[in-house]
Amino acid sequence: MSISVFRYAVSHCHGLSFSFSHDSFNFGSFPIKRMRSLSCAPSESSPVRSEVSFCIGTHLIPHPSKIDKGGEDAFFVSSYNGGILAIADGVSGWSEQNVDPALFSKELIANASYFVGDQEVNDDPQILLGKAHAATSSQGSATVIVAMLEKNGILKIANVGDCGLRILRKGKVFFSTSAQEHYFDCPYQLSSEVVGQTYLDAMVNSLELIEGDTIVVGSDGLFDNVFDHEIISTISRFSDVTEAAKALANLANNHSRDTSFDSPYSLEARNRGYDVPWWKKILGMKLTGGKLDDITVIVGQVVSS
Repeated sequence: MSISVFRYAVSHCHGLSFSFSHDSFNFGSFPIKRMRSLSCAPSESSPVRSEVSFCIGTHLIPHPSKIDKGGEDAFFVSSYNGGILAIADGVSGWSEQNVDPALFSKELIANASYFVGDQEVNDDPQILLGKAHAATSSQGSATVIVAMLEKNGILKIANVGDCGLRILRKGKVFFSTSAQEHYFDCPYQLSSEVVGQTYLDAMVNSLELIEGDTIVVGSDGLFDNVFDHEIISTISRFSDVTEAAKALANLANNHSRDTSFDSPYSLEARNRGYDVPWWKKILGMKLTGGKLDDITVIVGQVVSS
């Protein structure tokens, strides 16, 4: 059964923040199927082996110049199985060809949400990306990540490009994805063009989560502006996943606007040979600053279901 996609107004602070007791989406007006409800409360029954699921909160802050249209990131979360988290980041370079970069990312995510329960997908995020990509007709391209949790605690991840994921366990980063790039600031991406990456190029991981783990998924607007130690300290201050997601997005947004902040992005740029002119170096100056971008953050806590 198809349902209309929820549309949300941008708040005064230009952020979008949601907590979920049902499947939720932010990808425009593409029709999708509704999945089963997500519950953050433990079951009254006592199974022999505890099943797990995600309790999820999200926050989205568009690029300052893209507030009116809500930015070019798209995401969805679903209660299917143990829970599904997905983000696509539209490649902004398409705007130079008078193509709205948001169209591709939103349709890609809408298609991914539609094919979640497909028999051919069989709970494989890489296959899900393949089917969603094949069904996307909009011109453009996007980086994308999908994480699917099974009730037995197995998390499967498929990632194309520089959207990222961190898993926190006992106050430390237990696992992190790596960005895929052709060269600095040019990530792998699924595209409408024949020449480009496909789902077969996705970086695939599978690992076991336990109750109490926290997963942080974000577009590069998060990870270009926030260090892992900042993610850990921010998450530790909140018991509510929605507030945690909001705090991380706001931190990334503040860093992105700070020209003196030595961000992960500026640090990586210098490591790749991009820096201020030599005469500024003599004066003790260096390339600093965050990166203005759309910022999407999904925080999920693994709970007994």
